[in-house]
Amino acid sequence: MEDVAAGLASVRARIRESLRKAGRPDDAVTLVAVSKKQPGARIEAALEAGQRVFGENYVQEARARWGPLKERHPDVALHMIGALQSNKADDAVALFDAIQTLDRPKLATALAKAIDKAGRRPRLLVQVNTGLEPQKAGVAPDGLPGLLDHCRGLGLAVDGLMAIPPADEDVAPHAALLAKLARRHGLDAVSIGMSDDFEAAIRFGATLVRVGSAIFGAREGA
Repeated sequence: MEDVAAGLASVRARIRESLRKAGRPDDAVTLVAVSKKQPGARIEAALEAGQRVFGENYVQEARARWGPLKERHPDVALHMIGALQSNKADDAVALFDAIQTLDRPKLATALAKAIDKAGRRPRLLVQVNTGLEPQKAGVAPDGLPGLLDHCRGLGLAVDGLMAIPPADEDVAPHAALLAKLARRHGLDAVSIGMSDDFEAAIRFGATLVRVGSAIFGAREGA
């Protein structure tokens, strides 16, 4: 528990320092603690240390873990940060407070139906494949205007953009591109940056950073 608290304190301090260097306000970035595959004790430690925004990759795993936890901590905001299947849209809308991985018209249509049925709207971010990696989810940058038009035609309000840059590339140009695209389309949220590169991402405009190992240590089975 002390290790998690120390990890959180370190990451928060590094975020504040990155914002100071960039001349941005102290509250310009939200820390999303990536809790996927972490043991319950580490997540409890993060909650005890005051962390209230968490990211999960899988609907079923998140539902099993966070169903009971959110009853005890109703102020927790849960973000879907993994690829989402269209047939899981109902479950995702019911559980998550933000879905960062909207990346195709079929999923947008499924989410619109699920939101209408559930009467609740998670924040929605469109995932952009800034590295044009064929194996990775996300809409290509030149396909973003069409997907946003499709979402708006369905009545979906998109809040921002998310990206997972290639692991072997500098995050800076990807963060700069994502922030530029967000500004071009009038979107506020820019989700990019992980444990190894969130400071650089903040300098180039990130408003959400998704940090796991720098807080929790290695995942189980990693």
